[in-house]
Amino acid sequence: MKAILMLEDGRSFFGLALSGEGERTGEVILNTAVVGYQEMITDPANANKILVLTYPLIGNYGISPKFNESKNVWLAGLVIKEKSRLVSNWQAKSSFDDFIREKKLLTMTGVDTRTLTVHLRQKGQMLGIISTNTIDPKGLLAKIDDFRKKDSTSLLPKISVHKPVSFSKTKARQKRIAILDLGITASLIRQLQAMGFALTILPYNTTSQDILRLKPRGLIISNGPENDPGLKDVVANLKPLVGRLPILGISTGHQVLASTLGAKLTKMKLGHRGVNYPMHNPKNFKGEITAQNHSWTVDVESLNKIKDLKVTGRNLNDRTVEEIESKKLKLLGVQYCPLSPGFDEVNEIFRRFSNILTKE
Repeated sequence: MKAILMLEDGRSFFGLALSGEGERTGEVILNTAVVGYQEMITDPANANKILVLTYPLIGNYGISPKFNESKNVWLAGLVIKEKSRLVSNWQAKSSFDDFIREKKLLTMTGVDTRTLTVHLRQKGQMLGIISTNTIDPKGLLAKIDDFRKKDSTSLLPKISVHKPVSFSKTKARQKRIAILDLGITASLIRQLQAMGFALTILPYNTTSQDILRLKPRGLIISNGPENDPGLKDVVANLKPLVGRLPILGISTGHQVLASTLGAKLTKMKLGHRGVNYPMHNPKNFKGEITAQNHSWTVDVESLNKIKDLKVTGRNLNDRTVEEIESKKLKLLGVQYCPLSPGFDEVNEIFRRFSNILTKE
């Protein structure tokens, strides 16, 4: 079945519908990673996005349920160049085809993703629509315009847990952590469990009083969809907690934490989405390669006005803020995704947060 991706600036790209039919509208984003298509598809942070994978061959290592970042597929649509005809991986339980058909994910293949990538890099991220119903430009552009005019609805009530969920292997208070679920990923939970933490995952709109009532040793604000209307409630609930217990903000959680402190957020022309973004601490010459998945960044000038807060990580490509820290307020915020460096290993940021907890 023929399909079209129409961008809001009038540029169109044609291909075939690999799975699903109909129309889906959303912001068109790029991800430059060579692997990880399964994780991207199931990451709640990508909810309602049309994801373009720049690597040309997708599906060669199949699908394994243990690598799902959540139970659902959150994308509005997926655009790829070519689907692999072979699946070769000892961990694969099903094929890429079977997975997207089971999840009813509207997927386009045969698209000139190289030209599409160059276009978005030059023009910036924009809205788009995938359709198998029509190729009429005027009609599709009108639907994009209607989508833009609609009041945005928060995705957090669908993504976040609806009641507290506990993962506990210890009763020691120093290991008890609460997590505000904005779209927490399974890989993050696994790292925290590997460190022996007793985790309580909370709904995104949990009040400060309810959080303190649990008497956690610290609080983590997870990743999730950016610029969501429901994040205003999260900021309001966090303000009474600043300085009262250690807090770690991850990606969108980092943006929420910065907003709670009074910092401003700015939209990037083209977000950071991939696994090879370099960052460093301004105080030393040590560099680090990070995975990132965001279109917004914290304004550094507004951060500089906040007392007792320091920028401890900068992106080497564009100097955007990657990490903030306040020893006095016991806060850490990271814009990048703190992935595990290897099997059963944990990212250094979680060890740093653990050190803050032990000083309490």
